[in-house]
Amino acid sequence: MSLTQYSSGISAVVGMELRQRLRSRGWYIMLAIWFALIWLVTALTWISWKAQSGYDFDPGFGRVGPGPLIFEAVLAFVLLFGLLVAPAFSANAISGDRSAGTLAIMQVTLLRPGQLLWGKFLASWIAALAFLVVSVPFLVFGIAQGGLGVGYIVVGLLMLACELGVVCALGVGISALANRPLFSIVVTYLTVAALTFGTLIAFGLGMMLSNGTVEANQSYYKNMEMYQGPEGPDAEYLDGDIYPAPPKPKDITDENNEYACYGPLVEQPAPHSERVAWMLGMNPFVVVADAIPYPDRNTPAQANYTSGMFEMISQSARYVQAGPEATYQCANGKVAPQYLSKEAPLWPLGLGLQLLVTAGVLALCWRALRTPAGKLPKGTRVA
Repeated sequence: MSLTQYSSGISAVVGMELRQRLRSRGWYIMLAIWFALIWLVTALTWISWKAQSGYDFDPGFGRVGPGPLIFEAVLAFVLLFGLLVAPAFSANAISGDRSAGTLAIMQVTLLRPGQLLWGKFLASWIAALAFLVVSVPFLVFGIAQGGLGVGYIVVGLLMLACELGVVCALGVGISALANRPLFSIVVTYLTVAALTFGTLIAFGLGMMLSNGTVEANQSYYKNMEMYQGPEGPDAEYLDGDIYPAPPKPKDITDENNEYACYGPLVEQPAPHSERVAWMLGMNPFVVVADAIPYPDRNTPAQANYTSGMFEMISQSARYVQAGPEATYQCANGKVAPQYLSKEAPLWPLGLGLQLLVTAGVLALCWRALRTPAGKLPKGTRVA
């Protein structure tokens, strides 16, 4: 079979699936509800920013305008509820046809298992992407408020599309392996929960088992010099002998504006988070947050800018991936960086592991769709 013939079979399955969805009135109702919810999130975020700016309060971004706050709020909402909506389009794709007795009719045609599998997957992915397209105007609105570049929305949309594709592929694969639609839906949602929450639990448990040591010396905080003597308006209530300033050490190995590292290196207990960082990397929120191109905060122009929610998630993942050798205070006599650059991102590893698991599930799905089946589970409806 040529590539053109193979792709035409996939297109036929995709067209049939999409026509069935477009005939349903509930499809348009769900899109309208989705649009209204995102509009509500955007409006509440805007009102919240206006209220905070009226009190001269920094909501945590340090930038002018509500753009970053709106962008991250909409992005988090779309990712969270996208992970809940996507299984609804895929978890019943094959098990529903098997339950209705229409799967066997498709299997006795010239369609091959791979064509049926890819067609079901692409149809469910396109249906999920429709919800992502509805959210694009609100993401663009956040970008238009200033403080962000076009790269934010481009990378954000691409990573959201990838995560929706992973969930849809898992749902289609599980629906082919399950005999009952309800069972496939429940297992798909449990799989999504395992990626979202199970990875955090597994990472936390893994950290408890990753104890080790790191060589580090002592820290000397320079701001302790403020206690050298009674000064200022409250000087009459202070005693200069109560808070003596420690002498500045001479054997300093490294320092910054906040503290200095000095003394001999001594083994200190520290968890080696880099050993279990791959568990955290599989989390969909970590994958999306770590892929967004944030500006380098180590530059003087960005030094005073605080981070948003997704940037904090990205930095947390970078610290976990770097381990104590790069993040422990005065490890190897060096000052720990306050902001880690994006030279070694974690998201390619996390997305690669997600795709590896998805490929394994789809391989089992392809095997389950082969005909003749040989042996069917008890109670399976053929036609």
